[in-house]
Amino acid sequence: MAYSIQFVPSARKAIDSLPKGMRDRIAKKIDALALDPFPPGSRKLTGDKAFRIRVGDYRVIYDVTHKVLVILVLRVAHRKDVYR
Repeated sequence: MAYSIQFVPSARKAIDSLPKGMRDRIAKKIDALALDPFPPGSRKLTGDKAFRIRVGDYRVIYDVTHKVLVILVLRVAHRKDVYR
């Protein structure tokens, strides 16, 4: 069963502002989350119920709601800024 992907507005805006090559790489990884919300390399954030995946120097922070099969992308940012 596939999950649906949703974005908070700030995450969508962050993705749209990235260079095309990186935007495509991140979009591909986010689309893959629909089939496997916990791919190899995903990590649960300490003190939070969110998870993260790495895409080069960028991180995608997301939350998984199992009851309604939704993945909510909370934040997309460079690794030096994502946890602030």
